[in-house]
Amino acid sequence: MDSGLFALFLPITLALMMMGLGLELSINDFLRVGRHPKAIFLALFTQLVVLVGIAFLICKILNLPPLLAVGMMLLAASPGGPTANLFSYIYKGDVALNITLTALNSIICSFTLPFIVNLSILYFLGDTKTIGMPVDKIAQVFLIIFIPVCVGMLLRHIAPSLAYQLTRPMRLISIFFIFFIFIYALFREKSNVVLYFADVGLATGIFCFSSLLLGYIITQMANIPERQARACTFEIGIHNTAISITIALSVLSNPTIAIPAGVYTIFMYVFVVLFGFLLTRKSNHLISNTQVTKT
Repeated sequence: MDSGLFALFLPITLALMMMGLGLELSINDFLRVGRHPKAIFLALFTQLVVLVGIAFLICKILNLPPLLAVGMMLLAASPGGPTANLFSYIYKGDVALNITLTALNSIICSFTLPFIVNLSILYFLGDTKTIGMPVDKIAQVFLIIFIPVCVGMLLRHIAPSLAYQLTRPMRLISIFFIFFIFIYALFREKSNVVLYFADVGLATGIFCFSSLLLGYIITQMANIPERQARACTFEIGIHNTAISITIALSVLSNPTIAIPAGVYTIFMYVFVVLFGFLLTRKSNHLISNTQVTKT
């Protein structure tokens, strides 16, 4: 599959998975989101403020080269995206909360991302060149998320029995496509993987792991219900690397700045799958203990 075909295949695949996600949502799910303002505030504050600070500390402590440091800050400043919603869908988080967080985060990041990246360029490179947020990418995020989700929700409303029958197959299809995309991305960059990991592997690995762990710990300490905690964790721990790479290549015209986002993508899939597996085991363990207590 060449890069042009993959560029067409990826948004179509994401839209299909988002439609499957919509099959499990109703209007009432979004109305309930208003009951969790604390979860929304914590998730947005952690991703927009705390993670940016962590990324800066990683750049300083590991003494990253200036261009890679800018790439790390660009990654940290990027919003969540459809992938966060999909993993929340697969691992039984509050998907409606995820979609709301992604929408709010994307809007806020249209202002904060240029600000953070411009400061990073000035600090690490001493360059006064400024950037703006590509509007087409923000629009693409909304299109990939909301239109397919609305189609799925409409199908659930019109034919609830059919939607119920499609739920499990669509979840399995989502898992398959995520795995396929990861393998393809790894194969496509196989000649550069070792070099990329040597340059920025430790930094992106620490950032990815700390994002997921911090997201879950903060929500647990705040006594946020499990489904909402999972949604917040995936939203905090998963960044829209497509936006990061696009800005690095098309706006900043520097492939080196795109490297952290590319390496992060590999860690992201590995860590999120492992994290989701641990959450599933935790849930099964709690259910088993509850059943034993009742008997």
